[in-house]
Amino acid sequence: MIKVKSPRDFGAGLLFIVIGLGGFWFGRNLSVGVASRMGPGYFPMLLSGLIVAMGLLVAIKSLVFDGPSIEKPQFRPLFFVMLSMLSFGYLIERIGLALSVVTMIIIATFARRAKFKAIETIALAVGLAVFAVFVFIYGLGQSLPAWWGK
Repeated sequence: MIKVKSPRDFGAGLLFIVIGLGGFWFGRNLSVGVASRMGPGYFPMLLSGLIVAMGLLVAIKSLVFDGPSIEKPQFRPLFFVMLSMLSFGYLIERIGLALSVVTMIIIATFARRAKFKAIETIALAVGLAVFAVFVFIYGLGQSLPAWWGK
């Protein structure tokens, strides 16, 4: 009988295998070609194979080395991170990149259980907003509104 010594690694390995097999499934109709004449399915198939191989290695490792058990799911972080991403997607066209980033960071901060630190959160949010505006709008020339009404 095979004994799983690290349930968390075993679960992660199975997840990688499922994702890799999904990549094979969705890319099954793409022509692969060869290394010198790559088809549109060459890279997805190669990447899917690497993901499956990594999943097998992680799953096999879980049978050899001891590791932590699987924790019960925590829904608070999942909820606030998803809410922050949805708010960013909804607000970016309406209030611009800078304020959308600030809103996203403030909402995502509630995902952690630690006490809310206003100064730390606002400093991070403003810094990331300025960085995003400079990189995406001025650096890369993306046609995103920096502020509302622009």
